[in-house]
Amino acid sequence: MYANCFKRLIDFFCALMAIICLSPVLVALTILGAIKMGGNPFFTQPRPGKDERIFKLVKFRTMTNAKDKDGKLLPDDVRLTKYGKFLRSTSLDELPELFNILKGDMAVIGPRPQLVRDMVFMTPEQRKRHTVRQGLSGLAQISGRNAITWEAKIDYDLEYIKKITFMGDVKIIVTTLNKAFIKRSDITEENCDTATDLGDYLLASGRLTQAQYDEGQALAKKLIAEM
Repeated sequence: MYANCFKRLIDFFCALMAIICLSPVLVALTILGAIKMGGNPFFTQPRPGKDERIFKLVKFRTMTNAKDKDGKLLPDDVRLTKYGKFLRSTSLDELPELFNILKGDMAVIGPRPQLVRDMVFMTPEQRKRHTVRQGLSGLAQISGRNAITWEAKIDYDLEYIKKITFMGDVKIIVTTLNKAFIKRSDITEENCDTATDLGDYLLASGRLTQAQYDEGQALAKKLIAEM
C-alpha cells in the first residue's frame, strides 16, 4: 500500500517542504557556485529512471570544464575543485535533485540513478532496479556508497525493491543524514575522486571484451540521443 499509493505523495510533500526550508541555502549555493565555477552552477546529466525512462538529473556543479590543448576535458581529479570536494563531502551537490523529486523523476529513497552507460552493462536481473523511481539516497548509500563493489551496490538496490516500507525509508533517511553531515563518510572510493563506471570496472576485471565494451558505449550514446 505504501509503495504503490502513499510513497509518491509523501515524496512530493517532503521535496516541496525541503525546497521551501532550504531556499536560502539553495540560493546561496547557486550564487557561490556561479562565482566558483565561473558560470553555470548547475550540472545536468541523462540518467535512467523508473522503467528505464531517461531523465535529466540536476546537481550543483563540482568540476570545471577545463580542457587540454586538443579540446578534450581534463581528468576528473584535475577538474574537481576544492569547493567541489566540499560539496561532495557534505552531499550538498545533491540538493537540486529535490526538483527532480518534485517533478516525479525521482523519489526521496530508492536505488541511486546510475549513468546510462552503466545501465547498458547490467544484467537483466540487475536492471530490475529500474522498476521503481530512483532515489536521492538508498540502501546501497547507507551500506557503503562508492566504497563497495558494483555487485554489492546493485544487490542492495534489488534487496530494497523487494520490500519497500515507510519505516524502512525513514531509517535510510536518518542514516543518510548521519553519514553525510556528521560522519561525512563513504563518499568516494578509496584513493579515487569519482566512482568507476560499471563498464570500465567490468572491462578492467576481464568480464567484458573490448568489443563488448565498445558496443555498450555505443548503445548508451544512442539511448541518450533518442531521449
